[in-house]
Amino acid sequence: MLGALSAAVFFGGAPVSAQEKPNILVIWGDDIGQSNISAYTRGLMGYETPNIDRVADEGMMFTDYYGEQSCKAGRSSYIMGQSVYRTGLSVVGLPGADLGMQEEDLTIAGLLKPLGYMTGQFGKNHLGDQDRMLPTNHGFDEFFGNLYHLNAEEEPENRDYPGVAVLADGQTFREAFGPRGVIKSSADGAIEDTGPLTKKRMETVDDETVAAAIDFIKRANDQGIPFYVWWNGTRMHFRTHVKDEHFGISGQDEYGDGMVEHDMHVGQLLDVLDELGIADNTIVHYSTDNGPHKNTWPDAGSNPFYSEKNTNWEGGWRVPSLVRWPGKIEADSVSNEIMHHMDWLPTFLAAAGNPDIKEQ
Repeated sequence: MLGALSAAVFFGGAPVSAQEKPNILVIWGDDIGQSNISAYTRGLMGYETPNIDRVADEGMMFTDYYGEQSCKAGRSSYIMGQSVYRTGLSVVGLPGADLGMQEEDLTIAGLLKPLGYMTGQFGKNHLGDQDRMLPTNHGFDEFFGNLYHLNAEEEPENRDYPGVAVLADGQTFREAFGPRGVIKSSADGAIEDTGPLTKKRMETVDDETVAAAIDFIKRANDQGIPFYVWWNGTRMHFRTHVKDEHFGISGQDEYGDGMVEHDMHVGQLLDVLDELGIADNTIVHYSTDNGPHKNTWPDAGSNPFYSEKNTNWEGGWRVPSLVRWPGKIEADSVSNEIMHHMDWLPTFLAAAGNPDIKEQ
C-alpha cells in the first residue's frame, strides 16, 4: 500500500525542516472514471483533458487505484484515512441527519495543523450538514462549498417537491428536510449561508470555489506558510449544467462540455502554482470519490471496468489517481501497485515531517 511505501519510495524517510515542508494541493472531481481522463485513454472519449494530463506527464499515474463506491464513503476514507467500517460514513444521509463527521474524527487537515500548515477546503464536502460536522470543525481553517450531491440540491426546484407540506411537528417539509445553501465558514466559528445551489448557480459554482481556493493559496504563500488545500469540483456528478459560453466546447455533448470545463478549472489551479513560483515545492494529487454513474452512458467513462457507482463491482471503485512532486516523483511514471484513498493520510503526513503517524 502507498501508506507503507511512501516514506521509502517518495520521501526517503528523512525528516522535513520547516523551510522544506511541501505545500499540498488535492484536486478532486466527482464521479469521474479513468476513461474520462485522456492521459488514461488518449482521447478515447472524444475530448482531451490537457491540464489533468499534465499532472500525469509531470508525475505518476496509478493504474490500480481504488476509491469507494459512493460519495460519502470515498470522501470520508480519504480525509480520515480510515475504512468506512470504522467511521460509519458509508452512505449518504438526508439533510439534517445525524450522519457525518464526529468530534473524535481525525483528518489530514487536523493532523497537518500542528506541523504549521494553513488548511482550506473548497467545493463539495458531503460529510454531514450540521454545523458540528463542517470542515472548519475538523481541522480546516476555511471552507467554502456545498454539502450535498447536485441532484439533491436541485430537488426544491422540482414541480412535485412538497416543500410547503406541514409535518406532524409543525415544520414544513422544506424546513425539516431541505438542503442548506453554499456555506462559507471559518475555524473561529463564523458560518455564512451564501444562498442555495440552484440549477442556475450550478453552472458557475465551480468558478466560485476555484477562485476561493486560489485566493487562499495566495494568502498562505504571502505569509510564507505551507498550505493544504482540498478542492472538490462538482463535475461530473448528475446533473451537469454548463454555462452558455461553454456549451458545445467539447464537440460532444453537455457531459463532455462539463468534463472539458472541469479540466479548465484544474488548469487554473496549476497555473497559480506556476505564477507564484511554488510548483516545485507543491505536491499535487488529482482523483475523485468513486466511479461514474451509468446514467450518463456512454460518456461516463467507466469502461473497461464492469458496472458503476453504488455497486461493489470494479466500475464503482476503480478511479483515476495522479500525483506530481517535481524532484521527488519521477515524471511520466506509472505505478501498477494497488492503492486506495486511505493511503494518503500517512503519505502526506510523512511528506510534512511525521512519518510515524500510524504508530501514534
